[in-house]
Amino acid sequence: MDYQTWSENQKTTTVPVDEHDLEVAYYDDGDGEPVLFCHGIPTSSFLWREVAPPLSDDYRLIAPDMVGYGNSAMRGGFDRSIRAQEEVIDGLVDELDLETVSFVGHDLGGGVGLRYAAHNPDTVDNLVLSNAVSYDSWPIETIVDLGLPSTIEEMSVDDVRELLEGLFRDTVVGEPDEEFVDGMLAPWDSEEAIVSLSRNAIGTNTSHTTEIDPSEISARTLLLWGADDEFQKIEYAERLKDDISDAELVGLEDANHWVMVDRPDAYGDRLREFLTGD
Repeated sequence: MDYQTWSENQKTTTVPVDEHDLEVAYYDDGDGEPVLFCHGIPTSSFLWREVAPPLSDDYRLIAPDMVGYGNSAMRGGFDRSIRAQEEVIDGLVDELDLETVSFVGHDLGGGVGLRYAAHNPDTVDNLVLSNAVSYDSWPIETIVDLGLPSTIEEMSVDDVRELLEGLFRDTVVGEPDEEFVDGMLAPWDSEEAIVSLSRNAIGTNTSHTTEIDPSEISARTLLLWGADDEFQKIEYAERLKDDISDAELVGLEDANHWVMVDRPDAYGDRLREFLTGD
């Protein structure tokens, strides 16, 4: 599925966050127990295009674009931190009238999942974290640089897209999937989008994970990690495994930060096994 098709299949709703009504675009398909997928920076819900749709025969798949990303609100005047993104998830769960969810989070989306699972133990039955930000593991230097106003002011839209393209191409294993690269770049196609990206980067705040005590998470947890990640190293997953009472760590070899892109079949199979309790 390409990015245009993914976008055409998204729905939209409005959720309240810090007294702002923010538009949220989300992919929603299938029936059954809901599985909510949350991406990170600088991606969008399209990140899940290979691993989420195959589950739709058995589950309801919900994959929002975080605010400031993808086809969700990009205007100014609101917080984009993972604290705020947690509020977005809370609002979306209420809007869709979901009693419980399985939460799958990558990168910043994993940080959102850590917070949401810790704060909503009765809502999150299963938690899957993939190369997630945690403790003091983030932000990485590239994201810090994007959050400097002087960086964005000196770069054109094409400059930023070139930087991002290099990031995506250089951090996959083997030849990059062109549909993945094109889809990741697609939302960042205007001055408004590039400013939004910078604001997203400014919103990265290590305290929003360091203030969470993972031992408070009661959900069944799978740490499904790209073992070769240079950004969110597997040592952090090992630390989470020690701190979360019901946690299993699966490190996928030949997989970097974009583990679901490098190893989509292995990722999807292991995710399904976990969700079914095998």
